[in-house]
Amino acid sequence: TPGVWGLLGANGAGKTTLMRMIAGIMQPSSGQVIYDGVPIQTLGEQYRDVFGYLPQEFGFHQEFTVKDYLAYVAALKGLPKRQSWRRIHELLERVSLLDVCNKKISKLSGGMRRRVGIAQALLNDPEVLILDDSSSALDYRTDASLRRAIARNYRETALVLVAQRVSSVMGMSRILVMDNGRCVGYGAHEELLETCAPYRETYQMQMGDTFS
Repeated sequence: TPGVWGLLGANGAGKTTLMRMIAGIMQPSSGQVIYDGVPIQTLGEQYRDVFGYLPQEFGFHQEFTVKDYLAYVAALKGLPKRQSWRRIHELLERVSLLDVCNKKISKLSGGMRRRVGIAQALLNDPEVLILDDSSSALDYRTDASLRRAIARNYRETALVLVAQRVSSVMGMSRILVMDNGRCVGYGAHEELLETCAPYRETYQMQMGDTFS
């Protein structure tokens, strides 16, 4: 459903595998991924038209500038050329990359590359948007600012933020906790501290708090 969902889990919990199945890149060994009541395999292109995805690592040609890469992705997504340039300019402004739009992505810092990845995921104004470990190369302030901007501008989008840091999901009312391939907790931060041992342990480790 629309709104911001946080998906939290340690390395190896199964977060990326789950997201790759939702993206249609991997096939589940059992069960189905359903969008609006229909399995995504049945929807095909219709699903890809409403889906945006930033994986942990996204590939790009070494010679691509930021602007050219986004134009290339827009063409792959079938956006009309005139519309795509307007959209690219808008997104570059939103993720604070307008001043480096003619630089090669290979020359950018890790945080800037991550913002390029976020921009490409938003190009088709998706109804389902997954940002996998999107804060990994960003400082906390930039991460929080980007999350607020995305949440504010995509209220009608089902947005899943995949994270390892508790701080990345603490303000959310819908947090899913994964451990060993299973969902072991769901709720807001305060609820999970009381009911979900893996969440509590992660919080203690990352935030330095203790509980009686």
